[in-house]
Amino acid sequence: MEQQKLPNATLILVFGIISIVTCCCYGIIGLIFGIIGLVLAKKATILYAVNPSMYEGYNNVKLGKTLSIIGIVLNILVIFFFIWIISIIGWDALQNEELMRERMEDYFQNLE
Repeated sequence: MEQQKLPNATLILVFGIISIVTCCCYGIIGLIFGIIGLVLAKKATILYAVNPSMYEGYNNVKLGKTLSIIGIVLNILVIFFFIWIISIIGWDALQNEELMRERMEDYFQNLE
């Protein structure tokens, strides 16, 4: 019997990579790709577990799942970082570089 490729194996890998690469985009885009990659990996793993001799490409699924998990963690950390920054400098300072610098200097001077 000829093995067929596991559905979405390459796509899962690509989504895992994208979730890591886009973590600097405020954490939202990468989080979405990471979650989608994880859901697709779960479906592919279930399919593979039913009949492993029928499918190939499970290594891509495992690697994509791992990358998706790493991407999700990184994106959550980025989201928390942005929430922390906004809580320190305020939403209005994000649009004004001078005000942002002033509030950051005040914050770090108060730490000393």
